[in-house]
Parts: sequence; C-alpha cells; structure tokens
Amino acid sequence: MKRSLLIVLAMLAFAGCRRTDVREIVVTMPQLKETDKPIVEQALSKYSGIQKDSYRWDMAKKTLTLKYDSMSIAQTNIRMSIAQKGIEVVYPENTTGRAGY
Repeated sequence: MKRSLLIVLAMLAFAGCRRTDVREIVVTMPQLKETDKPIVEQALSKYSGIQKDSYRWDMAKKTLTLKYDSMSIAQTNIRMSIAQKGIEVVYPENTTGRAGY
C-alpha cells in the first residue's frame, strides 16, 4: 500500500510539470538597419530562454523572428530589451488578458 502510494505521488509530481514552452516571436523594428543587428543580439544575449541560433532577420520587412521559451521569458521582455538599446520596437495592439505579453 505504501509503495503504490509513493509511486502514484511520484507520477503526479512529474506528470503535470511543463519544463519548456518554445514559441516564436516576430519583432518589428521600423527603423532597423544592418548596424543594429549586433546591438539587438547583444541586448538579447543575457537571456537563456532565447534560442540564439533561431534568429531570422528580414531587412525588407524590418523584422527579427526568433524562438524563445515562454516559461523563462515573456515577449514583452524581449521587446523591452531591444527598446532599451534605443531601437524603436512595435508592440502588438490590445494584448490585455493574453499571457506572455
């Protein structure tokens, strides 16, 4: 009885825990220039939840697409880190009540 209870408790402890939640974000920076790329990369380098090898730059659309772990960092933190470096960032409209913003 004791052993089966321990097994059930162990299964419950590990069953419902999400460890990662990898998502993709597109960050729009209307004034993005080639010289801004290293500045943006440096701003995001301090976050372990961002997959640095996932960066896809689109200079025509002035965007950066990347993957991040939403259990470690929120989209707003990504955008704010870039904006704090003096690069204009477009925030999505009306994100009230939506997780991760």
